[in-house]
Amino acid sequence: MVRKALFPTLPKSLLNSVPWLTSIPRLWLHIGIVGVWLGGVVLTAELLNRYKSIDAEVVRKVVHLGVGNVILLAWLLNIPAWVGITASILASAVALLSYKFPILPAINSVGRQSLGTFFYAVSVGLLIAWFWPLHQPYYAALGILVMTWGDGLAALIGKRFGKHPYEVWGMKKSWEGSLTMALASYAVSSLILLGVQGNVWQSWVVSVAVALVATGLEAFSKLGVDNLTVPLGSAALAFFLSQILPLS
Repeated sequence: MVRKALFPTLPKSLLNSVPWLTSIPRLWLHIGIVGVWLGGVVLTAELLNRYKSIDAEVVRKVVHLGVGNVILLAWLLNIPAWVGITASILASAVALLSYKFPILPAINSVGRQSLGTFFYAVSVGLLIAWFWPLHQPYYAALGILVMTWGDGLAALIGKRFGKHPYEVWGMKKSWEGSLTMALASYAVSSLILLGVQGNVWQSWVVSVAVALVATGLEAFSKLGVDNLTVPLGSAALAFFLSQILPLS
């Protein structure tokens, strides 16, 4: 089954248009671009955290949405797997330390026990380690972005507009939030699969399955473990269903 990359690597002509950039090794330039993006996200979160009128959960979700999109940069810039895995290990270590020390106050100030930040970093590394060597980075991107946009928007919409609550294992959820999770997961999955596989029925069917499973995993996960189960479950389901439902 032949697949194409949704996002090509950064064109050389774009880099050559800025003369001084050509003197920088390509890998370090790409790492620098990712670093600038992540630095901007953290800076934005810290600035928002200084305003007491902004809810801590909103600040956390700003980071959640901003950091998750780094997987698109890794895909676009063709960042090597070892770089992504190393970054994941370092981020995981920082996340664990942040639960004991005030390293990331803007992220861990939500007033509830959660290992979500740690699981977030781990999931990125695991998916890169799995799909980069297979030359199928789009499944890693699908898993991370389902978590990024699905879980991120579900929390924000549920908190702001959730009028129909339900409870699972002592966790308070809302049907509005869960519906947002399903719709966002479907949108992310279908956009990526349509770009990779084309407008075929398999893309639509797999996207529906991913949306339903991701929503279920998010609803039944505790202590932030959905930041691990949602991306891994979504990516694995999309990958295996695509093998079962080949394009030809």
